[in-house]
Amino acid sequence: MSAVVFQRIALLAKSDPESDQQLAATVQTLYRFLLQHDLQVACEPVAAALLPDVAAAPMDVLVAQSDLAIVVGGDGTLLRSAHQFVHAGVPLLGVNLGRLGFLVDISPDEMLTVLAAILRGAYQQEERFLLSCTVGDRPPQLALNDVVLHKWHIARMLEFKLWLDDTLLDTQRSDGLIVATPTGSTAYALSGGGPLLAPGLDAMALVPICPHTLGNRPLVVNGDSTIAMAICGRTDPAHVRVTCDGRVSLCLAADERIQVTRYAVPVRLLHPADYDHYTILRTKLGWGEQPVR
Repeated sequence: MSAVVFQRIALLAKSDPESDQQLAATVQTLYRFLLQHDLQVACEPVAAALLPDVAAAPMDVLVAQSDLAIVVGGDGTLLRSAHQFVHAGVPLLGVNLGRLGFLVDISPDEMLTVLAAILRGAYQQEERFLLSCTVGDRPPQLALNDVVLHKWHIARMLEFKLWLDDTLLDTQRSDGLIVATPTGSTAYALSGGGPLLAPGLDAMALVPICPHTLGNRPLVVNGDSTIAMAICGRTDPAHVRVTCDGRVSLCLAADERIQVTRYAVPVRLLHPADYDHYTILRTKLGWGEQPVR
């Protein structure tokens, strides 16, 4: 048997009052398992609060001193963790207590068996790229799933210009635009009618939200492209927002341009040894299921 490849574990959990009982049981089982394997375990505040007599560690300490971050929750919890750990290159492993769970792919029922194998070195690792979004001259924000330009508190469409690598692509009237990574192609972009992109593709999907014209279709572009957007026409910037991964919401000032590029540092994800992306899609999206008669 090969040696354990991870020694210092960061344990993170979602904050969700509706699932406190299951969340607490899962975190407690996981924590005991890790200690039984002589691993060093540090917990962020939500996870620590579910464990008796365990003090929380500051996030900067978790990021700097961990070999592996285990995230108990849904895809949203893993997205948050990706933003925190990406710069340190700490890999993320997800235990699914959410709904669909395209990113957190280990069920609580098989958690201990899968984790034991991963600690022995039996796992798959992949890198997923993020987007960097800059509004005007403000600091950039990161997104693993998507950057979304959308309307805010109004029922009318937006009008905006869209550039691809400094070439004017379109003057669009719609409810907004989703710029999605391959990871984000199974999120909001999927609901908007966008294509599913294989995780390893060096590509981005541009998916209009309820476009005014039928000719305005989703578009897949190179991953190293520069996407720019600017409000125009009668659209008031006060009625527009830019959202990154559903976490950060940015207001627009008049004449500010939104720029989206691929971020230089990828996030590392771990999966079980038998992980297959298309099996996940088939399971989560119900492909091949026969209708009930």
